[in-house]
Amino acid sequence: MKAIIVVVLLMWTAPIGAARACELALAFALDVSGSVDEAEHQLQRDGVAAALLDPDVVTAISAQPGGVALMVYEWSDSRQQTQISAWRLVTGVAGLKSIAAEVLAAPRSATGGTGIGPAVAFGALMFDYGPDCRRRVIDVSGDGKHNNGFRPHVAREMQVMQDVTVNALVIEGAEPEVLAYYLDHVISGHGAFVEIAAGYENYAAALRRKLLREIPMAVADR
Repeated sequence: MKAIIVVVLLMWTAPIGAARACELALAFALDVSGSVDEAEHQLQRDGVAAALLDPDVVTAISAQPGGVALMVYEWSDSRQQTQISAWRLVTGVAGLKSIAAEVLAAPRSATGGTGIGPAVAFGALMFDYGPDCRRRVIDVSGDGKHNNGFRPHVAREMQVMQDVTVNALVIEGAEPEVLAYYLDHVISGHGAFVEIAAGYENYAAALRRKLLREIPMAVADR
């Protein structure tokens, strides 16, 4: 974990000052565990890019005072969490295009077990290496239940999870009762919710719905 944090610090050259506040910091956590084949992995990556560049999402992000900070990482087993797009403060379509391009260009980072607890804890740690935003949200995508490393309920109790909301995008089809699992064991924090994709083919549409529900909260829940 220390090595990963060092890498993140070296990567973080974002145009955001340490003292500059924004409304929302959003970390996308993408599932690359063994249940995700190459075609599904590509659909997930394509879905992130498509959702970020959706006109309504661009409008929602552009409307946020101070912008929205975004970071994207992939996760698999307990020791496999890799940032594929460093923190960037986004105020409009230009920044979103840059993130989408990075997500599409990065090689697949890993494959292995399903370590949801470590994945969430990693995302929470990474907020300390990004901008100072009013809300901190991890947007975790997954198609299966935890089976590697400490469980999600352990992550919930960690100090680093204070003031962090964990929302989820559940991809159905790979494992039964995964929606109930994420509702009961994964999401946490103020206003936490689950969005559902009926298979990876519907990932982009589900993520778009999720972002349009999530981003306005940065203003609406004041």
